[in-house]
Amino acid sequence: MIMDDFILRALLAGLIVMLIAAPMGCMVVWRRMAYFGDTLSHAALLGTALGLMLHIAPWLGVLATGLSISVLLVMLQRKSDISTDTLLGILAHAGLAIGLIMLATLREQGLRVDLMAYLFGDILAVNNQDLAWMLAVVIFSVIALLKMWPSLLSIAVHEELARSEGVAVERMRFFFMLLMVLVVAVAMKIVGVLLITALLIIPAASAQRFAGSPESMALLAFLFGVFSIALGLFASWQWDAPAGPAIVSAAVLLFFVTRVRSPVKM
Repeated sequence: MIMDDFILRALLAGLIVMLIAAPMGCMVVWRRMAYFGDTLSHAALLGTALGLMLHIAPWLGVLATGLSISVLLVMLQRKSDISTDTLLGILAHAGLAIGLIMLATLREQGLRVDLMAYLFGDILAVNNQDLAWMLAVVIFSVIALLKMWPSLLSIAVHEELARSEGVAVERMRFFFMLLMVLVVAVAMKIVGVLLITALLIIPAASAQRFAGSPESMALLAFLFGVFSIALGLFASWQWDAPAGPAIVSAAVLLFFVTRVRSPVKM
């Protein structure tokens, strides 16, 4: 019965997270922002370390760090002659390296830190309190995304045309970054900071071949994501595999299955 309870909570957590990860993943694929997702996810380790150091919830540290990274990136893009992907690479690895150093320091000071759980997730340890705050953050994020969806689609199709039609491109881009921070904060528990981007882009990439509209792609990405989580949890339970990597491996398997099957005619 205990086994059933924590598996059920894990499945529910995955379903909740995919409600926002699926449409956000589609946007990431359309706008080719996977590297930005990597930057935020790697920097989440630094946010986790800050949260532990300040004795606050780690996800609050992740939110603060992600927001800081987003603001810093916007500032550097305006004032630097370095390309965006280079800036993202610098920020991503700086956040990861500094976060690892801080966590190692905390462990030396006697604080119990499960580094593997932060790196690769610990979905099987999700409790009712985790589910409650995940649901609250996801509901807020979904409402915000629905309001921005038409503008974000316009930007994804043709940024300059969207600008000429009166879309506040810079503001929408910044709000999208903030939503990405929220997604990273809630998904970190599922697959860890090293695999968050995979949870975003792989289900969306699997759905892209079959979708006839942006909305249908988001729905299919949600279904692929939930199915990947279910398969990964089954593999973890059956063969004692790490849950986070098992979920991502299941998503990769589904992706390759979609590559060899004929696309559905919409």
